[in-house]
Amino acid sequence: MVKIQVQNLNIWFGSMQVLKNVNLEIESNEILTIIGPANSGKTTFLRMLNRLNELETNFRMNGSIQMDGTDITALDTELLRRKVGMVFALPTPLPLSIFDNVAYGARTHGIKNKKRLYEIVEKALKEAYLWEEVKDRLDISAFKLSGGQQQRLCIARTLAVKPEVILFDEPCSGLDPISTAKVEEAMLKLKQNYTLVLVTNNVKQAARVGDRTAFFLSGELIEIDKTEKIFTAPSDKRTDYYIRGKFG
Repeated sequence: MVKIQVQNLNIWFGSMQVLKNVNLEIESNEILTIIGPANSGKTTFLRMLNRLNELETNFRMNGSIQMDGTDITALDTELLRRKVGMVFALPTPLPLSIFDNVAYGARTHGIKNKKRLYEIVEKALKEAYLWEEVKDRLDISAFKLSGGQQQRLCIARTLAVKPEVILFDEPCSGLDPISTAKVEEAMLKLKQNYTLVLVTNNVKQAARVGDRTAFFLSGELIEIDKTEKIFTAPSDKRTDYYIRGKFG
């Protein structure tokens, strides 16, 4: 079942065209990984899925992005960003306790009951594979967590507002292999209930977690297919060159 449909998407920042006529579909409950060299438009595409690009004054676009059949530009941005959460490359915990970081979104949406907040926090931390590590110290500062734990805390904070889609922009770029493995483990579990889109510069990570993989180059979608096919028999030689490290 198609969750997001992108048709003829073009994006400019000033006179520079960053995405060129991108067409693709994102399935419900899949992990779509997006790979490509620097300046290929990967992050711009990702940020367009919850309209973060609109924060740039020189941004313009044409084409359409529909989620569940509704054009996302017709949705209130606050509502859209509740439905489509984002986890950034660098962990961005709030200067609050672990508990208050995760409860932050629920509180801003009017939930005040302590028992309900605790249930939300516990569920989100469990889904982010962090609960067992922090359940006895929820009142400590989030800044006392390791980098990998902070990133999983940010995932939990996103999950607490019950999104439908989660965008990951190189979430493991600053993490060690053990922390990376825990984030990937969480992603594989999360796809049971969420749709995930992962931009990564680590092609091995894309191969490990992606159900399908899209290869972007110079603002164009070169190809999109099942991850196994992309990594064993890509349709375009440029994809093969990138995966084998011949450029990028």
